[in-house]
Amino acid sequence: MKAYVVGGAVRDELLGVAVADRDWVVVGATPEQMVAGGFRPVGKDFPVFLHPETQEEYALARTERKSGRGYKGFKVYAAPEVTLEQDLARRDLTINAMARDPSGRLIDPFGGERDLKDGVLRHVSAAFAEDPVRILRVARFAARYAFRVADETLDLMRRMVAADELEHLVPERVWQEFAKGIAEPHPVRMFEVLEHCGALARLLPELRADHAALARAAKEGAPAAVRFAVLAWPVEESAMRALCQRLRVPNDERGLALAVCRCRDLLVAARAAGPSALLRLFKRADAFRRPERFRQLARASRLAEPAIDAARIERAFAAATVVDAGAIAHAAPGPGAIRARLDAAREAAIASVCTGSSA
Repeated sequence: MKAYVVGGAVRDELLGVAVADRDWVVVGATPEQMVAGGFRPVGKDFPVFLHPETQEEYALARTERKSGRGYKGFKVYAAPEVTLEQDLARRDLTINAMARDPSGRLIDPFGGERDLKDGVLRHVSAAFAEDPVRILRVARFAARYAFRVADETLDLMRRMVAADELEHLVPERVWQEFAKGIAEPHPVRMFEVLEHCGALARLLPELRADHAALARAAKEGAPAAVRFAVLAWPVEESAMRALCQRLRVPNDERGLALAVCRCRDLLVAARAAGPSALLRLFKRADAFRRPERFRQLARASRLAEPAIDAARIERAFAAATVVDAGAIAHAAPGPGAIRARLDAAREAAIASVCTGSSA
C-alpha cells in the first residue's frame, strides 16, 4: 500500500503557491484496510477517508466509466489493482494529473509540468468529454492563471457544447463554478474561454461582460458579489431575475445584482442630483435597512461606470443615516407626520454635505 500526494497540491507547489490542503491517492489498499488503519470513511460516491491525525483526504485509486449523460453519469471502480497512472488518467487537465511519491519524486505521465511552464490548459484524454463540468473548470483555471487553452482542448469543448452536454448540468454546479471563476484574478479570461467554445450563450445568455469593468473589479480586489453586480449593470432587471432564478443564485448575490439593475438610472443621475433625488435612491435601494449592501452597490456602480460620483453618494448616505429616526418619531404629532418629518430631516442632512441641482 502506497500513498501519493496528487492534484492541486502538486500543481501549486510547482507554481510556488502556498499549499493549504493536500489530497492523497492510495494504491494497493482496500476500504477494510483503511478503516483498520484508523482512517474514517467519508466518501459517498467512491471510497474517501480522513487521516486520523491530519484529517487530510485519502482516496483509493479508482477509474471511472461513462454510464449516462451529464457529470453524474459515471460508474466508479476502486480496487487494489488500480494503478496510480490509471487514477491520474481520469483527471481533467494535465496540470492536475501529477503526483509525488513518498520520497518526493514527481510523477508526471501526461506532461503537466511542461504545460505549467508553458501556461497551457490541456485535457488529459478523450474522457474529458464525459463530464461537462470540465468546460467550466477549464474556464475557471484560465481565470486563475491567465493560461491559454490548448487548441485541441478548445475544439473538444466546442464539440461537447454542440452535443448538448451542458444541458445536463445542475444549476447549483454551474453557479458554483461561475462564482469561483469571477472571483479569480483574471475573470475576463473565463468569459473569453466560455465565449470561444460556445458555452456562454448556452449557460449565461443574459451576460455579455464589460471586460474593462470586470478587469477594474478584479484589479481592486472586489469580492465575488460585487463582481457579479458589475456584470448585472447593463442587464434589464427582469432578465437578471430570470438568470438568478435559473442558476439558484444565493440571496446575497442575487439581492445586490437586482438592486444594481433597479437603481441604475438613479445612480447615473446622482452626480448632479439634489437631496430629494438622492433620498429617493436610498429608499429604492433599501439602504437604511441594508446599509452594507448599499455600500457594495455604490462600489459596484463606480466600477461599472467610473463617471458615477460614488464618493458623493456615500457622503450623502452617511449624512442621512445620522438623522435620529427615533427622536423624530417621538416628537411627531401623529403617525402620518413621521415619514414627512423624517424625509425632510434626511434631505436637510444630505443638503448640508452635498451640492447639486434639486430633483
